[in-house]
Amino acid sequence: MTKTSFLNGSIWLRADFHLHTKADKEFQYSGEDNQFVPSYIRALKKAGIQVAVVTNHNKFDLNEYKALYKAGRKEEILVLPGVELSVKDGKSGVHTLIVFENDWIEDSTNHIQSFLAATFAGQSNFENENARSNNDLLETIHMLDEFNRDYFFIFAHVEAENGLWGGLSGGRIQEFGKNDFFRQRCLGFQKVRTRGIRNKVRNWLGDWYPAEVEGSDGKALDQVGQGRSFFLKIGDFTFGAVKYALMDCQNRVSVEPKKHESSHITSTAFEGGVLDGKTIRFSPELNTLIGIRGSGKSSILEAVRYVLDIPFGEKSLDTDYKKSLIGHVLGSGGKVTVQAVDCRGQRYEIRRIYKERPDVYVEGVLQPGVSIRETILRKPLYFGQKDLSNTGEGFEKDLVEKLVWEKLADIRTQIDVQRQKVSEAVTQLKKLSTTAEKKKEFEAKKQDAEFRLKFYKEHGVEEKLQKQVDFDADSRKCAQVISFVRGYLSDLEGLINQYDDGLKNQRGHKSIQNKEFFDDFFTIYDELIKLLENIRKALSEGRKSFMALQDKAKQFEKLKDGLKEEFANIERTLAEELKVSGAKAIRADEFRELRRTVDQTKQMLKVLEHQEKQRITLNRELLQELAQLNDFYLEEYKAIQDELSKVNRSHSSLEIKAEFKADKDTFVDYMKDIFRGSRIREVTFNSLAREFSDFGSMYKEFDKVRAAVGSSAKIFEEYFLDNLSALLTWQVPNRFIIEYRGKELKHHSLGQRASALILFVLSQGENDVIIIDQPEDDLDNQTIYEDVIKLIRSLKPMTQFIFATHNANFPVLGDAEQILSCVYSDDTISMNSGNIDCPALQKEIVDIMEGGEEAFRQRKKIYEIWKPKKS
Repeated sequence: MTKTSFLNGSIWLRADFHLHTKADKEFQYSGEDNQFVPSYIRALKKAGIQVAVVTNHNKFDLNEYKALYKAGRKEEILVLPGVELSVKDGKSGVHTLIVFENDWIEDSTNHIQSFLAATFAGQSNFENENARSNNDLLETIHMLDEFNRDYFFIFAHVEAENGLWGGLSGGRIQEFGKNDFFRQRCLGFQKVRTRGIRNKVRNWLGDWYPAEVEGSDGKALDQVGQGRSFFLKIGDFTFGAVKYALMDCQNRVSVEPKKHESSHITSTAFEGGVLDGKTIRFSPELNTLIGIRGSGKSSILEAVRYVLDIPFGEKSLDTDYKKSLIGHVLGSGGKVTVQAVDCRGQRYEIRRIYKERPDVYVEGVLQPGVSIRETILRKPLYFGQKDLSNTGEGFEKDLVEKLVWEKLADIRTQIDVQRQKVSEAVTQLKKLSTTAEKKKEFEAKKQDAEFRLKFYKEHGVEEKLQKQVDFDADSRKCAQVISFVRGYLSDLEGLINQYDDGLKNQRGHKSIQNKEFFDDFFTIYDELIKLLENIRKALSEGRKSFMALQDKAKQFEKLKDGLKEEFANIERTLAEELKVSGAKAIRADEFRELRRTVDQTKQMLKVLEHQEKQRITLNRELLQELAQLNDFYLEEYKAIQDELSKVNRSHSSLEIKAEFKADKDTFVDYMKDIFRGSRIREVTFNSLAREFSDFGSMYKEFDKVRAAVGSSAKIFEEYFLDNLSALLTWQVPNRFIIEYRGKELKHHSLGQRASALILFVLSQGENDVIIIDQPEDDLDNQTIYEDVIKLIRSLKPMTQFIFATHNANFPVLGDAEQILSCVYSDDTISMNSGNIDCPALQKEIVDIMEGGEEAFRQRKKIYEIWKPKKS
């Protein structure tokens, strides 16, 4: 039988346990005999029925059933053999639907007919709904058991007079409820309608109550599938799968198919490497990868983690080995493609080539910037082997990051932006860090030049050379103006080039719904474009003015050049006069240089004065940026606290506590690294870490830092200022403490730690996908079943689990929807896929996880011996 229905594991299928066919005397069919079977299968398919039980009144037609079964196989419809038996019990008989395993009609023997012949022995014409068998219900069970073949009961239209509830007294029903044979064989009540009667029956039956099912009980083709529907969750078209679903009715029987509404992975396909050409399909619920050690289970999990770009975590074990697995799985140029569905049902394709970044596609179109772990899959969690049991130093922080990091994405983006602002402020401040020294230098130059000019003033040199000095000053001013205008026009041109295209491109929007609004909107916007055009005109006029200024400056230089002879005569005359007076040390050219120095130093001092004011302003701005960065750190901490409060509520015995900037050990280690070579003692760093919350608070109160450092203050300041940007943007980590039952987790045994953590992680309810390699590590089997498996079963309708495991409890007791049995051989990983309902996978579980069928039987035998005897 083809089974494309179950490619992704167990699913919900509509079932009908009460169907009649042409072989039933009550069924009306007027068509061609050879068209009945295909017509009947079409009717089932139209009604969406994929599990159908033929239950004719006191009759079983083998040839008709075989034809229906064969035709159903082609359409992926399971047709099971059955009979509606009118059992000799109650006033009008009890209509009982008996569903048989197919081996009742194998080996050329129709055991169903043999049973009917026995239970109606001595009766003729019993193939109608009013005929009653020779045996009551318990006798019927014993008779059926003698055939040593599997079957189960469904009681038809239980509230009717010929139904179990309507036909029997409460005392008789209570009697049945206490009978083990009855409870083992009765798996369903059909057509329950009245709440009051249901509650009364529940009270009669006590702690046992089977599934409530539906069946159309149609007597013609157009009545097939009519009435109420119900669904079974099964993973294979077998009698065993149907029986187990009814036995686990709380989880596998529903009046409507249960839709998995959380984001999940549907498949992973490989190109290249040891999985070349293979596609692994996942259920949205529990998936278990089984196989002996070295079979490739971990490799597959690592490949899934890799394409989803889930980080290992800082404290993850064997990261180098896990990374090497990726290379081994994919190989050079290898590619892995994950198909996934978000919580709205949107399908995505995530492709990743080995050593490249993943790409996201929707309907074959690349979607740049789409976040895999936020937009597509909500908060996926990954834990490699031993990651949960490895509770060493820093594990707490690593766990918190895995649990809450998605919620912190926005605030951490703000922190990164703010760090950049702090770095830029530090860079600007450093540019002005030598202002004070330069100011002293130029002040000294100016004072020296002014002192030396006094000597020239005493000899009347200043008065005689004043005209030449004034011309020199005017020439310098012309050059300054020309240089300033050149820079102004260049910046103006850069502004136009920067915004010209952007302003025009914004204008290209055409609104479909709000045309009138945008007409008015862009009328205002056009004024801005006009302003840019005015700036362009201003630039053109400015260039003309610049050329005119250059021409004018050339004229001045010509005028100055024309006075060269006059200035030379003045200097010669002055030199003669000074020679006569005996002032041999006085030189006219030196005087002019000193005057130039005084003018230039005055101008530089003005610039430096402005820079000093800028430095003070920049320092104030840096302090403001640091305060804002600290506010963001606090906001991040509060967000972590909020998330941890939700996390803690999900598990009463385990709690994560957070302390703001409290990881002083890491603070000290970072200081030791930055100040390596300074010979400052560790005790000093410890003292600073206790006194100050971070480097930002040190910067704000650096006088206190100097006092605390003492004799090493100078070298400390030198290192501090050299690394100022790195220090001010480094965040002192928050400290996290995990407590289990009121005591720090690290003080508990390894088994207690592992148990507490896995229960804690699984119970979050915030993670749509949880991937764990060997979750059973360091857990005992009792903990796995009593706590972990029960929790997984309750969570899997909302959470996708992908586990690699050696423990049979996960696929078996966890009722895995999809099982992947892995084998590694000749550089290839091969797989068989199916689920707990598939006989082939059941054998794989026994062979791989239970040590083979013989070992399984021996353990079962021992467990039976150990079972306490009833008194």
